[in-house]
Amino acid sequence: MLIKIRLARRAWLAMLVVVLIAGCSSRDPEVLRFGLASSPATLDPRFATDAASTRINRLIYQRLVDFDEHYRPIPALASWRRESPLRWRFTLMPGEHRFSDGTPLTARDVKATYGSVLDPATGSPHRGSLSMIKAVELIDPRSVRFVLSRPAPLLPGRLVVGILPAARIAHPDSISRRPIGSGPFTLEAWPRDDRLILRRRRDGQRFELLRVASPTVRVLKLLRGGIDMMQGDLPPELIGWMERRSELTVQRRKGSNFAYLGFNMADPLTGRVALRRAIAHAVDRAAIIRYVMGGAARPASAILPPEHWAGNPRLVAPAYDPELARRILRRAGLTGARRPRITYKTSSDPYRLRLASIIQAQLGRVGIDVTLKSYDWGTFYGDIKAGRFQMYSLAWVGVKLPDIFRYTLYSASVPPAGANRGRYSNPRADRLIDAAERTESTTDQAAIYRRLEALLLVDLPYVPLWYEDQVFVSNARVHGFRVAPDGRYDGLAGVAALAPLQRAPG
Repeated sequence: MLIKIRLARRAWLAMLVVVLIAGCSSRDPEVLRFGLASSPATLDPRFATDAASTRINRLIYQRLVDFDEHYRPIPALASWRRESPLRWRFTLMPGEHRFSDGTPLTARDVKATYGSVLDPATGSPHRGSLSMIKAVELIDPRSVRFVLSRPAPLLPGRLVVGILPAARIAHPDSISRRPIGSGPFTLEAWPRDDRLILRRRRDGQRFELLRVASPTVRVLKLLRGGIDMMQGDLPPELIGWMERRSELTVQRRKGSNFAYLGFNMADPLTGRVALRRAIAHAVDRAAIIRYVMGGAARPASAILPPEHWAGNPRLVAPAYDPELARRILRRAGLTGARRPRITYKTSSDPYRLRLASIIQAQLGRVGIDVTLKSYDWGTFYGDIKAGRFQMYSLAWVGVKLPDIFRYTLYSASVPPAGANRGRYSNPRADRLIDAAERTESTTDQAAIYRRLEALLLVDLPYVPLWYEDQVFVSNARVHGFRVAPDGRYDGLAGVAALAPLQRAPG
């Protein structure tokens, strides 16, 4: 262990020298710099699915609908009225809405945007979640009607695609690199994949978003003034270290991103509920959160956090009880020559690999042999989507709607029809999902979803781990950023800059 610590310190010092040298390059003192762990793939909201693209698109484009702190849909660009089970009318909110080129945003743009998403030729990944929309009708310059093929009480929460100018949709190649939206920011330049510049519309403040993949380098650049702020994708030891630095401000907020262990139900071993139950009691979540994650998480018992309108705050995650785990294995005959041996897949990210190694050791102590296999993200995620696993760890990010249950756990949602990658199948769960989606009252819907969540905690198609906190760090130049539980960058709309930092001589 001492050798590892010394090597880590040497690596840190070497990295520090490199960054200090690089930090001597000049920069515009009027621009605020935001460090990103990854670059956006596209600035076309019809195709944005990765976290960076989704978060940056929210700054450039406005949506019809947003969510409150309990994940209930609320008006953004438009209010709505359900005219019948198959007809919804959306009306732009009072006031003038304009795109960044000065043209007004009208219902025609709403119709064109959703018409494009629903067109199979567009190839939008959001088309599947909107498959119940049969037509979008233009009523007047401020109103559209969504005509459905089947009732969808949760429709408003699905209408979160950024609105494009209708005139630009005919020229799709220009949208991603030269977007025109009605949000609080405009794109000023995107000279490199790892660097883009946004301008805030209300005051002209410029923000440079830079991809710095290494969290260590990001921290050192923040200290040196190469960037002014960053959010997320930070190992807990760096967060704790930064909290002790007087020149930095660290903000934490309870997050909603759900980390879990997933299982293949078609596998002879992981398909047995007894083994999954033993695993659930063998994992010491509290110790991992406290000693490895630095307290930057809270235990989870379901996909939806307890504050969600359809969450179940009464659910309690399986208690850490290694002796109970051993008893479960003995009763199931999973001991001795039948001692379970499973393969656990994870990504090659050092922090994720470290967490997986700890879980591997904890399972080994109760009598479950685990072979850990780590892969680059593309290979790992490809295996998970294809069902090539026994056990894996992942997180669901930014879940807003309870239709996540149909997408991930409904028996008919096996890929490519959905993301039921573990092949979970329980007729009772299917009936609850169907019943919730047919129910008009959100109160009644919430009651059904809570029964479903309680059932899932018995069946354990996944073992819930934790909800990771959101962490934002800035230097003394920045104030006014509000951290969101899903890690969005909306707080940049309220950021204010103090006097430029004094740079050390380079």
